[in-house]
Amino acid sequence: MSMDKTPLIVITGPTATGKTETGAALCRILNGEVISADSMQVYRGMDIGTAKPTPEERQGVPHHMIDVAGPEEPYSVDRWTRAASRAADGILARGLVPVVVGGTGLYIDSLLAGREFGAAPGDSGLRERLEAEYAALGPGAMLERLRAVDPERAGRLAPGDKKRVLRALEVYLLTGETITEHDRRSRAQPPRYQSRRFALTWRERETLYRRIDGRVDQMVDRGLFQEVRSLLEAGISPRATSMQAIGYKEVAAALRGECSPQQAVEAVKRESRRYAKRQLTWLRRDPGLVWLFREDFPSRESLLAGILERLRQDPTEFSGSRI
Repeated sequence: MSMDKTPLIVITGPTATGKTETGAALCRILNGEVISADSMQVYRGMDIGTAKPTPEERQGVPHHMIDVAGPEEPYSVDRWTRAASRAADGILARGLVPVVVGGTGLYIDSLLAGREFGAAPGDSGLRERLEAEYAALGPGAMLERLRAVDPERAGRLAPGDKKRVLRALEVYLLTGETITEHDRRSRAQPPRYQSRRFALTWRERETLYRRIDGRVDQMVDRGLFQEVRSLLEAGISPRATSMQAIGYKEVAAALRGECSPQQAVEAVKRESRRYAKRQLTWLRRDPGLVWLFREDFPSRESLLAGILERLRQDPTEFSGSRI
């Protein structure tokens, strides 16, 4: 396989399908390094609930984009894309193979596309002013304000989607270009990176759900409640972006006495299953994605052999489609 013609390999799929182990093992074979594409593994101190790979699971392979932000910080796709691109370029410059591993489809999409997001949030204090206006005028009024300049994006957002409503207004006010126009222009550009993309899953949805439920139980046994308690005691706001992650939000509610611990655990399982469904929906949009069903690859060795065989079959053809 010609690595100069296959600069990035992607291992994605819904939660609890073995991406972490597979990605690290593939790196050991191909002389690669992992770029984590998980929107919550960026946060320090959030290890158990994000299924962050342990030193043993990393198998001695360097992992990028893990523990790069404090849990009190807001973290956005544009910030991640810039940093992940630098990591990918550095890996390639060293003659190694970047292996992107994770289930946050928007992050992977943005990295492969080389998408630019314009001015960063918070420039010139605009984000703070928009936050104040949102609080004073209410969600409906701010959505109507967006509709006046970008009706297409406003039509896709709910009034309560504060983050995206304010981001769309911010982009327009900072750049004079609507976020709809910006996204359309970005999609028209050729992708920044060529890639071979693989998705791991099970044919039987119930098998996937059982694995998700089992992993949540393992997280609880490993100390998920203690991890969330430590974050709250350290002063991390329950409203912080990091604390909206599945597992943290539900457990924090139990620690406040709003539900029982068992109810929180069941809520984590339910939300994790729903998240897996959303991940599958996102991934099915990509016609160039190679699906690998775990029923066909009962061992790690057989799965790795399957990936390597597919890489050898067609090392030069790329669809250019985006996850």
